[in-house]
Amino acid sequence: MTGVPATEDALAHCERLVRQADRDRFLATLFVPSEHRPALFALYAFNAEIARVRDIAREPLPGEVRLQWWREALSGERREEASANPIAAALLGAAERYGLPAQTLIDLIDARIFDVYDDPMQTLAELESYAAKTSSALFALAAQILHRSDTAKAEKLSLHAGIAYAIAGLLRAFPWHASRRQLYVPIEILQRHGAQAEDAFAGKAAPGLQAALAEMRLHARGHLAAANDFMVAAPAAILPVFLPVALVRPALQRMERSPYDPFAPVEIPQWRRQWALWRAARKPREMAR
Repeated sequence: MTGVPATEDALAHCERLVRQADRDRFLATLFVPSEHRPALFALYAFNAEIARVRDIAREPLPGEVRLQWWREALSGERREEASANPIAAALLGAAERYGLPAQTLIDLIDARIFDVYDDPMQTLAELESYAAKTSSALFALAAQILHRSDTAKAEKLSLHAGIAYAIAGLLRAFPWHASRRQLYVPIEILQRHGAQAEDAFAGKAAPGLQAALAEMRLHARGHLAAANDFMVAAPAAILPVFLPVALVRPALQRMERSPYDPFAPVEIPQWRRQWALWRAARKPREMAR
């Protein structure tokens, strides 16, 4: 994967997109050394672009075409087109400078194919694989930008932090996904509690569905606890990219308040989110507690 020069306009475009589409990571990036911020904004802008493919394309086939374009751009097959795309130009430049593996980025794209279709997630293992290739990979790549040594510890931390963060995010987005007949709650978990996919699509907060969502929260907490264990020994330099993990526990706690309506948006006010990120930045090794 050969980088192409990223202009100041391209880097500014990435920063604006992250500010709009991924506010938590935008704020977290303000806590990292300034020389690494452009690469992080490029990476996060790429992630935001891939994550919203379904919203832009509307139909599966155009969505797959857009994802294929990104695969080819990262493989060096669309150098001229990539140089004209501000996000691709910035990402390729960052990847070359920091040695980001192209295959990890391509695996992230491939995992997002699930998003453009309405097929339900079948098993917990499938969900965790999806989260590992998207959310966990993003944390690992960001950590590599800040600190390239001791990758084993960073990868273990990234794995668990990413899965916890992804499950919490999917639970927060549950009402929106259900409204368009998307299901990230694994079928095996629904069946274990006597719930069905149609309960979610029909907006029925049946006891079985509530129990299935409670199990999802339990899995998120398990990965959060594992992330906390690895956070203690992680290189201090990489910790700022994990600051959004500080928002997982508050989100889960709001879902566990009684009564809980899974079809009502679970929102943490922006000022509380900023406060949580700032507090985590002061004691980063405690952010997953």
